[in-house]
Amino acid sequence: MTYAYTAQAIADVATSAEVLFDYLDDPASLGSHMQKPSMMMLGGRMSYEFDEAKGRTVGSVIKMRGNILGLVLSVEDVITERQPPRRKVWETRGRPNLLVVGAYRMGFEIIALGRASRLCVFIDYDYPVTIAAKFLGPMFGPIYARWCVNRMANDATNAFEGSVRS
Repeated sequence: MTYAYTAQAIADVATSAEVLFDYLDDPASLGSHMQKPSMMMLGGRMSYEFDEAKGRTVGSVIKMRGNILGLVLSVEDVITERQPPRRKVWETRGRPNLLVVGAYRMGFEIIALGRASRLCVFIDYDYPVTIAAKFLGPMFGPIYARWCVNRMANDATNAFEGSVRS
């Protein structure tokens, strides 16, 4: 599937590719920014539900559900690629019920740099298909997508002391 929009964040992280992949392979670590109220989440938060593989195998399913400004949001992702310690990708399944982004493909790539790693977190996405979201998507979708990938890269950077952001 192709998507109309994209955002990415790159960070140099002071740990091996194997250790970084293990950290990012846990959807609860990678998506911790979604589980806490924030301004970008308009004070809301999302909770996760995992299958028995906990998002760590191709075909594994991750469900997120939350409440923002009284609206119930939900999305279901499936892991489509997993190549430790280099790359992992997941994609929405079905029709996501989100405000500013619609269907998406998201993931990360890691390049080993000796004892450090270069991390690229990316999202390819479309705007939502609901009438209200068609107005909100173009206004806030790019801002939200950049925030999301930057938070994932920053959270990984902060998890390992001595990391350098690029």
